[in-house]
Amino acid sequence: MIAGKRLDRRTFLRGVGTAIALPMLDAMTPAFAGRLVQTPANRLAFVYVPNGIIMQHWTPSAEGASFEFSRILKPLESVREHVLVLSGLTDNNGRALGDGPGDHARAAASFLTGVHPRKTAGADIHVGISADQFAARHFDGVTKFASLELGCEDGRLVGNCDSGYSCAYSNSISWRGPATPNPPEINPRSVFERLFGAGDEDPATRARQQRYNQSILDFVSDDTRRLEGGLGPTDRRKLDEYLSAVREIEKRIETAERDSKEFVPTIERPAGIPVDYAEHSRLLYDMLAIAFQADLTRVATFMMGREGSTRAYREIGVPDAHHPLTHHRNNPEMIEKVAEINAYHMQQFAYFLNKLKSIPEVDGTLLDHAMIVYGSGLSDGNRHTHNDLPVVLAGGGCGALRPGRHVCYPAETPITNLYLSLLDRAGVKSGQVGDSNGELQHLTDL
Repeated sequence: MIAGKRLDRRTFLRGVGTAIALPMLDAMTPAFAGRLVQTPANRLAFVYVPNGIIMQHWTPSAEGASFEFSRILKPLESVREHVLVLSGLTDNNGRALGDGPGDHARAAASFLTGVHPRKTAGADIHVGISADQFAARHFDGVTKFASLELGCEDGRLVGNCDSGYSCAYSNSISWRGPATPNPPEINPRSVFERLFGAGDEDPATRARQQRYNQSILDFVSDDTRRLEGGLGPTDRRKLDEYLSAVREIEKRIETAERDSKEFVPTIERPAGIPVDYAEHSRLLYDMLAIAFQADLTRVATFMMGREGSTRAYREIGVPDAHHPLTHHRNNPEMIEKVAEINAYHMQQFAYFLNKLKSIPEVDGTLLDHAMIVYGSGLSDGNRHTHNDLPVVLAGGGCGALRPGRHVCYPAETPITNLYLSLLDRAGVKSGQVGDSNGELQHLTDL
């Protein structure tokens, strides 16, 4: 490529009812251009796990860079240099504050908003704007999707889900406005079509596509061949790897759809959702990685379970419902089962981080150019505590973070201070997030 002949960053492979965004290619930068032209974008993601954590198996015993990973954090060992473990952060607005029971609903609703939700089971829900949506507003129009909201558990429950709190509070952590939650999409097929469908296909076209069971890549094959003819060998390899990843996800969704037809659930199961939890979560994580890679979005939330989740994890030998187990009353057997669930969730998150780490970009990897929060709105699920929350911050933030450490903050430090700091590093000037009272220190230095 020579100056004036570069490939536009917003180039799509197009076909009937299909538009596939491309990853960052060398051809998208003019020949001989300065490296600043290729400065990668900062991506933001917030991953939520429900029902609290067995903190004795979470918190590292040492601070600083010499800490050892605890039992639950152990899956992150392979990305040690990319994670910060943050202790001491509090979500004060998850507490009762005079409203009595309902800690699970408050935990989810206030986790990213930093606002105490109105106690109601009716339509007059009210909380606040979540941190991810401050970023989504900033990037709206810059990327195809302002944000993505993903999840592994159906959040369509309505009515009273937690001691007088609306189910809307337990179902979502992303809030576009004080009364407008963004429910997570849990069906991988729906996410795939949202990412790669052109958005204007008519029902007949979609039906024809399904009937012939063609790969989405078949619809853009002509465009792909034309594009490859003008690319150098490095870009052709990048494009081939990217499209291979898209096809691999497609195959896994097709397999999941076949398996879901053979599985007889006790409740209605939307088509395309794998029976296996790990496969379900990893499919969604893979699609989120591709969405970040192709710059389809720079903001996402991922609920690994709705707050108060009663999911059982038989695949790891835990047939009991998650939420009741967390009320263990110091029963060692129940504590052990919850710790197994906590570690299982972390294994899926570690898979995502390693996926991002494997995707090269200018001056690093996709993980180097991301800031990803993993945590829960409860620490001790047995006592419903909202202080000293379990929080991991992963990624390099395009050089704005110095990971590889365990940092302890003074008691009652608002977790919203963390969000304010990340938004600032992503170029989003929100001023305040919920009850934040300043930016969080020591994310970059000691």
